[in-house]
Amino acid sequence: MTISLDCEILYPDSDGQPMADNTLQFRWIVLIKENLDLLFADQPDVFVAGDLLWYPVEGHPEIRVAPDALVAFGRPKGERGSYKQWEEDNIAPQVVFEILSPGNRSGEMSKKQQFYDDYGVEEYYIYNPDRNNLQGFCRTESGLRAIEEIQNWTSPRLGIRFVLSATILELYRPDGRGFLSFLELEQRAEQANQRAQQERQRAEQERQRAEQERQRAEQADQQAELERQQAEQERQRAELERQRAEQADQRAEQERQRAERLAAQLRALGIDPES
Repeated sequence: MTISLDCEILYPDSDGQPMADNTLQFRWIVLIKENLDLLFADQPDVFVAGDLLWYPVEGHPEIRVAPDALVAFGRPKGERGSYKQWEEDNIAPQVVFEILSPGNRSGEMSKKQQFYDDYGVEEYYIYNPDRNNLQGFCRTESGLRAIEEIQNWTSPRLGIRFVLSATILELYRPDGRGFLSFLELEQRAEQANQRAQQERQRAEQERQRAEQERQRAEQADQQAELERQQAEQERQRAELERQRAEQADQRAEQERQRAERLAAQLRALGIDPES
């Protein structure tokens, strides 16, 4: 146990009590505290803590309580041995949570509720996971008053929504995402990683198919070009053959004309060209 010294008055960092009485209570404390950390991770002036002693009055270390989870708006993040309110611009935690266990007594919880009422808490939530029972209190002009309809209640400060199903409390962030345990977050992250890997594989397959199509199209273009060239060669050969045939026809015509002239000359000389 570490002990801090402030004007010769000791403000212990621990009250010697365990954080939780059982695994179920501990699991809920961690679930709420860590998800609140995630919710306000990008806001440097929101401090979230679990099982941290809160001293509201300087000089009175006996006046203290350790909420299972607390949120203080307007206070920087960082490590603390305890929450000494006079060192925190006299800002009291605005929201606190208590997770009940079978060891909690009604008198003890009444004292805590009075403490939170006396020292400025704006919202106070109590959840009993064994009985799946949720209570909430919100500050009015006359102090903390019970929230009459807690089902689907949205916290004014946190923006989170409380939904009591038949068996369990469900908490939802302002964006609609539910509070998840570390295991669930890891499973979601692994599933997301697998989906991303599958998408990468599908994208690579599509790229390969596109490349194959491109290559086939290129081959088809090359084949078409080859066939065009062959057709052009055939046309040129046909044209050449036509020209040769035409030349042969011309030569034959010339030979015929020479033969006719020769025959005419012979007949003029009285010679029968047919004899």
